[in-house]
Amino acid sequence: MSHALVVRGTKAVTAQAQTRAAQYVRMSTDYQRYSIENQAAVIATYAQVHGLKIVRTYSDEGRSGLRLKSRIGLIQLLEDVQSGQTDFRHILVYDVSRWGRFQDTDESAHYEFICKKAGLKVAYCAEQFDNDGTMLSSILKNLKRVMAAEYSRDLSAKVHAGALRFSRMGFRTAGEVGYGLRRQLVDEKSRPKAVLQKGDRKYLMTDHVRVVPGPADETAIVRWIFQEFLKGTYEWAIARELNRNGTPTNTGRPWNGPMIGRMLRNECYIGNLIYNRRSGKLREKRVKNPAPLWVRCEGCIEPIIAHAIYLRVQKIIRERRVSLSDEETLKRLRITLMKRGRLSPKIIDETVGLPCTATLMQRFGSIRETYRLIGYTSRRDCEYIESRKGWAVVNARLANELAARFQERGRKTAIDSECLVVDGLANVSFRVARWMHDSHPWHAPYWTVERKKLTPGWVVAIRLAAQNKALLDYLLLPSSLVTGQTLRFTETGRIRLKIDRFEHFSSLSQSLMRRSAGLHAARKTSE
Repeated sequence: MSHALVVRGTKAVTAQAQTRAAQYVRMSTDYQRYSIENQAAVIATYAQVHGLKIVRTYSDEGRSGLRLKSRIGLIQLLEDVQSGQTDFRHILVYDVSRWGRFQDTDESAHYEFICKKAGLKVAYCAEQFDNDGTMLSSILKNLKRVMAAEYSRDLSAKVHAGALRFSRMGFRTAGEVGYGLRRQLVDEKSRPKAVLQKGDRKYLMTDHVRVVPGPADETAIVRWIFQEFLKGTYEWAIARELNRNGTPTNTGRPWNGPMIGRMLRNECYIGNLIYNRRSGKLREKRVKNPAPLWVRCEGCIEPIIAHAIYLRVQKIIRERRVSLSDEETLKRLRITLMKRGRLSPKIIDETVGLPCTATLMQRFGSIRETYRLIGYTSRRDCEYIESRKGWAVVNARLANELAARFQERGRKTAIDSECLVVDGLANVSFRVARWMHDSHPWHAPYWTVERKKLTPGWVVAIRLAAQNKALLDYLLLPSSLVTGQTLRFTETGRIRLKIDRFEHFSSLSQSLMRRSAGLHAARKTSE
């Protein structure tokens, strides 16, 4: 008995609990027969025949079965099972493919094993076998898993082949288009129907999408960018001028050098559509494809830029790109430092003859290490720049922890980037309050909170201690306080601005839940 499997954290199973079941339903976009309603009807029939009562539903609508990530319903089910808080003994699923089309069939088996280990039975209601652990059911179940995975692979190949075929015909198959361009919906005879806005998709299979020039003011900006580059103005300088003039982008973000660089290389402006430069099948990491695999359809778009101008721009871009050894790169950095008196990513990217910042980081490991190799100490806190990813992980963990606390109280949550949305009404953004101190020892240290991508609502900020190496405490403030690019405050300023401070995250969570309770109650009343 020393090797017996012991399930911890489970309660004694009563006769009533033996008849209680939860259903898991999932629908992507493959077949109507897999609609949530059809799955629920089959599961309800199975439950009635077997004397089971469905007490809980876990649902994933519009979610692919390739990965567990983003399948909130299945994730919640597994978390409930592992926590031992379930009040049911059966999990009912339409069929094996609804559990998932995982490319590694062992992954699908693993998630089912988690449920079995907790004492729960998983039943596939539409399958022609009972999931009873016999040799026959095990063989059939594994075969079904392989078939589900193979279906996704086969479907992916067919979709990709179709996208290549339509791209050769001059149709846009996926994604948004660049600045100064629009997606136009056309019917089966290529007659214009409407201009698609951001986020819009075609509905009818007989419709297609073509790329057309955008409004006259945007096409004029595109031509101006190409002309400025031919005059010798570099990408970052062009971006600064556009931002200074208040010219909006198509993304809502400010102009920057890489954005201008992509425009200068975009063949759509001379009428050519290129597809399959990158690909990533079955949600795998996207990779760059060699040029022979690209699909190019020439002359399918009304040109904005003359072909001769585009060729001149490409010639300049090619000729300014040089391959330098590490020694030559460091030598040129030292020369730039002597001329400019300091270095920064912005100075490096704007200096002719120097690799860009991204190349230096890839070659030497980091900007801080690059500076060290030439004996330069930046006034900027490079150490914090390199540790930002670590603090981002901390914020992600806190967001998940806060979401779990809200869910325990019956609230619905969703995490979008660095923002937690509660009941579709309250937004909670997560930030880092970075420690700063200038060169004057008698000046008090201060903290900064960035506004970038900040949504209206509350802001949870982890405040860092001196040198930004440790967590000091937690702050809670309304997003309306961050009016500029950053909010800057000292400890005295924090008190004056009435920014609440908490020693522990649990205390902050309780305070935030009390504050959001009023919005939740008001919404219930209006309903």
